[in-house]
Amino acid sequence: MSSISNYSTAPHFTIKAVQARTGIKPVTLRAWERRYELLEPTRLKNGYRLYSEQDVQLLLWVKSRLDSGMSISQVVKQFNDIRENGAWPESVQKVEPELPRLKPPMPARDYAEIMLSALIAHNETRLLAVVDEMRKYFDLITIFEEIVQPSVALLEHAWYQGGIPMATVHVSTQHIKSKLLNLMTSLPVVREGALTLLGSGPGETKELDVLMLAVLMRQAGFFVEYLGQDLPIEDILDYSHISKPKFICLYVGEEATAYLMRDFASQLAKLSTKPRLLYFGRYLDDKPAVQEKLGGTYLGKTLTEGLETIRKLVSLGVVQKWE
Repeated sequence: MSSISNYSTAPHFTIKAVQARTGIKPVTLRAWERRYELLEPTRLKNGYRLYSEQDVQLLLWVKSRLDSGMSISQVVKQFNDIRENGAWPESVQKVEPELPRLKPPMPARDYAEIMLSALIAHNETRLLAVVDEMRKYFDLITIFEEIVQPSVALLEHAWYQGGIPMATVHVSTQHIKSKLLNLMTSLPVVREGALTLLGSGPGETKELDVLMLAVLMRQAGFFVEYLGQDLPIEDILDYSHISKPKFICLYVGEEATAYLMRDFASQLAKLSTKPRLLYFGRYLDDKPAVQEKLGGTYLGKTLTEGLETIRKLVSLGVVQKWE
């Protein structure tokens, strides 16, 4: 860790970007700015606020104090006392933030079509070039939700319409999986806090969505392990005895997978650590009755919703509650 004073004061981040980084809602940020003068974001002519990396680091520090049980007034007093002594709090961030991106030459959705063309043509060189270009312009959540997921959906639709063979779908998904795994291993590994095991449920062979969620969680500083596809319930229970996770997150894309998981939440509750079951997937969307039968927590339809739900579960003390 290093002093928050070492971080850049250049205004780069919108209030929405700050919310994504910290989990703090814009209405709360504005209230803190008004009541406690905790932040002084740059104000543009149109009234929009821009925050610096130093602001983000300070907010992460404030959030860590709040999560420990302090009130916002106590946190502000502690911060003011530190500043009166000529010092700054230490940063609590465990991973490096993504740098601000260049202005893209086209909308993110247009890159989905370009990516699709490279996949259908089995042109790995072109695919690598497209991926490198996307990383210059977009953050990971945008790449996953607005480029990769739409591209895969278009790929599967092309197969369904008879335009491409299934082999092309398999090769393409393996290419994407390989790049996601490489990306995940390139991120700093966090081995503190609540461990989350992620994978696809029993009988489920699709894994790109849950692998993308694992990458986003690791980037956000969560302690995660990715276990793969088609995970038998018995194997997850056995490994849970060893690894002692606090959360187990599974992708459920088919009815058969949901059926095989019908008693899983109650089985987890019998473990000494009582890990909480999390799940998401196309089959579960808009099916509250199925979600209720599974128990645990449904993460939502999108990766953004899933990441935010997990962040809330941890920050609201669900981990402590289940211990």
